[in-house]
Amino acid sequence: MAIDSTTLHLKLKTFFGYDAFKGDQEPIIRHLVEGGNAFVLMPTGGGKSLCYQLPALVMEGTAIVISPLIALMKNQVDAIRGFEAGENGIAHFLNSSLSRAQVAEVREDLLNGVTKLLYVAPESLTKEENINLLKEIRISFYAVDEAHCISEWGHDFRPEYRKIRSIIEEIQPAPVIALTATATPKVQSDILKNLRIQDARVFRSSFNRPNLYYEVRDKVEPEKDIIRFIRQNSGKSGIIYCLSRKKVEELAQLLSINGIRALPYHAGLDAKTRAENQDKFLAEEVDVIVATIAFGMGIDKPDVRFVIHYDIPKSIEGYYQETGRAGRDGKEGLCITYYSYKDIQKLEKFMQGKPVAEQEIGKQLLNETVAYAESSQCRRKLLLNYFGEDYLADNCGACDNCLHPKTRFDGREEMCLVIELIESLPEHFKLEHLSNILSGNQRHGEVLPARQAGTLWCRQRPRHPFLVGRNPSGANPAFPGKRHRELRPHLRNGARQGLPGEALRTAAGGGPHLLRRGRRRGR
Repeated sequence: MAIDSTTLHLKLKTFFGYDAFKGDQEPIIRHLVEGGNAFVLMPTGGGKSLCYQLPALVMEGTAIVISPLIALMKNQVDAIRGFEAGENGIAHFLNSSLSRAQVAEVREDLLNGVTKLLYVAPESLTKEENINLLKEIRISFYAVDEAHCISEWGHDFRPEYRKIRSIIEEIQPAPVIALTATATPKVQSDILKNLRIQDARVFRSSFNRPNLYYEVRDKVEPEKDIIRFIRQNSGKSGIIYCLSRKKVEELAQLLSINGIRALPYHAGLDAKTRAENQDKFLAEEVDVIVATIAFGMGIDKPDVRFVIHYDIPKSIEGYYQETGRAGRDGKEGLCITYYSYKDIQKLEKFMQGKPVAEQEIGKQLLNETVAYAESSQCRRKLLLNYFGEDYLADNCGACDNCLHPKTRFDGREEMCLVIELIESLPEHFKLEHLSNILSGNQRHGEVLPARQAGTLWCRQRPRHPFLVGRNPSGANPAFPGKRHRELRPHLRNGARQGLPGEALRTAAGGGPHLLRRGRRRGR
């Protein structure tokens, strides 16, 4: 199907009210309308959903949108129905939340050719009755939203996503567009291979969100700090992410008690309560949603002014996607994350019951997140480099590390002490045990008397003390090409003779910050 630019702009104005496309939207849409496969890598707020919504409205047949979250489906279906007054059948979603009567209504609209977009969960797509239904209609194309869920290396792997290609072939062939806001080169390759669209045209937008400010804070009395922060930003919309449902409930209640309009959102709530809380947030009846990571994907609320992570995310991809829900209107967005190494230990325990391969991937993703939190480099540069994008500026002016550079000092004496401790111990001790010895909280024979160790580091902010010049790639800048476990001989010699670069330095004025890049003091 051929379509000219003038017609596309007319349809854009008619359905969405916009005068112009954003970024690569127009070439993506034209490529899909002409029958080509596409892979779209676009940051949150870049307008991914329009890349399949507009083609669906102008092409013949029904577009099948495979989406992982019910909240996303409901929000987008409601928005599309608003384009055509009295035409609710133009968009539907098909998932486990529908009653039999509602499923029958969806089926009728599909068979009558009324529906232009059908949102389905991957679990629903695998059901035999749904496959048989889709065989009876004309499909314009398949859109795989949140496509990173396909990859085992993605931050939100969903096994059902791996079955999508075989189901497409069983139903009927049609062009495929895969879309995601977060994909490393490895994840991108995995997506294209699994969907068998290696011929797809790749549209890659910049990951840089210049309006977002990134900060990592020490997790010391985070509840008080969050309440203070929200009061300083009174009346602004924000999302607070927690890893557990229990903490979501506790924090939402605490905020409410302190006069902040806040509601919880997590999978343990019934569908009606979740929908009500989401609608109140969108309608600005509440200022803050305290949620698990399930909240926010595809939610069309452009004026979220802050995103807070009460717990450190499990991966940099997850962190980037969740912080990306701030400032989608291009205005200020504050991204605050609280970090404690105890949270990392909890996440490591959660992974223990999983298959070995999944554990290894999870640990690698987690290590990359720890490296990001511990780094003294520009956080924007780290994020963009992680996704394969260069950032050449020395100072972004919008992260804690750039605005508040760490104080540095020569740490060779401290490094010698650490190495002596490591050499004196069996290798099965964990980092926390070594930190306790160095901070004077625990004795270790005559090698390091607690008094000697305790005079070198204060105990106020215990952190991860043995990250040697660490960065998200896992390599050490002082020794190119060498992983941390390979560095012991170099450290032993270097601590006495002089090491290059950041491996010699540590931050002043904090807890046991040994053998790693400086840690900021200010907030």
